[in-house]
Amino acid sequence: MTMLGDSALVAVLVFLAAATLTFCVMVLIRSRGSIRRRAAVIGHGDAIGGAEGPRSIKNSSLKAARRVIEYTTRHYASDDGAEMKVLRRRMLLAGIYNPHAVAYFFLGRTMLAVGLGLLVFLFAPIDHIVAVWMFAAVGAVAGYIAPSMYLDRRIKARQAEHQAGFPDFMDLLVVCADAGLSMEASLDRVGRELADSYPSLTTNVYMANLEIRAGRTLTDALEHLADRLGLEEARSFSTLIQQSAELGSSITEALRVYSDDMRHKRLSRAEEKAYSLPAKLSLPMMICIFPVIFVVILLPVFVRLYLGLY
Repeated sequence: MTMLGDSALVAVLVFLAAATLTFCVMVLIRSRGSIRRRAAVIGHGDAIGGAEGPRSIKNSSLKAARRVIEYTTRHYASDDGAEMKVLRRRMLLAGIYNPHAVAYFFLGRTMLAVGLGLLVFLFAPIDHIVAVWMFAAVGAVAGYIAPSMYLDRRIKARQAEHQAGFPDFMDLLVVCADAGLSMEASLDRVGRELADSYPSLTTNVYMANLEIRAGRTLTDALEHLADRLGLEEARSFSTLIQQSAELGSSITEALRVYSDDMRHKRLSRAEEKAYSLPAKLSLPMMICIFPVIFVVILLPVFVRLYLGLY
């Protein structure tokens, strides 16, 4: 009995020791897993705070840039001077409708002027200091006028597209009016039809449709459309619709007459370009072709005279 009791006691002690060891191992494993999960959460939070969080360098840079843009917009774009009005109108003609566009323009012009001037000053392959400063000044001036030149080129390209697409716009309006559609529905339909051929004109027509849906009158929407297009034909079209509505005349007939006038104007512009082509080609011919012809004709004579063959 004593041996049996001793063996039972040993078995109980071994069982308790094994259970205690197993429990400790399980607690250790669970605690390490919990610590690992917490570390992962903390690391993820640090990564978010470091890269995208409110205290990150990227977020701070974005806030600083936003403050600079708001300051520039408040002190320049909100000015009602004549130059600011002209600049805002140029932005509209270029298709830039962002309210901070003027601020971006001023900031871009300043950064380009300083950046190009500094680059030329640092990397110009010239040893003379006066020449380096002169080239740096030229680079700064080029950076200062580059945004304005880009804006002018964009305005010119968009106006060329508007001028080319406006006769087609009028023809489709006549077709829609003959089909019995209202002017608002005709504008919407024509805008969808011209989307592939003239995207800029389509965008402006769509904006006019949105203005009409927002409660603006058709005449006001067409006047704003003419201001955005920058075409005298669009202003005449707006005046035509206004006078037709005030006098009670047929808008369809007026559109047909005006569409014929637009086609004649487009044909006249094409003929004018064709007639001006010889005058434009005269200067390249005089510079590039005639000297070659003179060399081909007179070179054998000079060679024979030089060799005494005459």
